[in-house]
Amino acid sequence: MRVVVQAEAFDAGAELNAFSAQAAGAGAVVSFTGLVRDNGGALSMMEIEHYPGMTEKAIAAMMDQAAARWALIDALVIHRFGRLAGADPIMMVAVASKHRVDAFEAAEFLMDYLKSRAPFWKKEISATGGAWVAARDEDEAALKRW
Repeated sequence: MRVVVQAEAFDAGAELNAFSAQAAGAGAVVSFTGLVRDNGGALSMMEIEHYPGMTEKAIAAMMDQAAARWALIDALVIHRFGRLAGADPIMMVAVASKHRVDAFEAAEFLMDYLKSRAPFWKKEISATGGAWVAARDEDEAALKRW
C-alpha cells in the first residue's frame, strides 16, 4: 500500500495502469480521481496546506483500516497540495482486490475518510477574495455508514 502526498501534477491514467499492472492476483481494480471544482469558472485557484509526516501517517492509518475490513491486494492514495487550478486532479484512490465488492467498498471508504478526516486545509481563491473550505454536513454523514 502506498501513500503519496505531492505538489506535482500526476497522470491518473498512467498511475492506474502502473497500479493495475503490479496488482498480481486481482480480479478487480477500482479507482477514483477527484478534480478541483471550479464553481462555474468563479474559482481562480485552490490552495491546499498540510503538515508533512502527519498527513501521510493519517492516510496510512485509513488504508490500514480499509485493509482490516476488506480483502485487499493493494491500495494507492495520491493527494496534492499547493496551488491548484480548477479541473486539476487533486487526489486519486486506487484499490485492488480479488472481488469487486471489496474493491468498491474499500475505495468508497477511503474516499469518504479522505474527504472528512485527512489533515488538509483548503482555501478557495476567487476574484472577490479567499475563503477556507468548511466541513460539510453531508461529508460527515457519509462516515456514519462505515
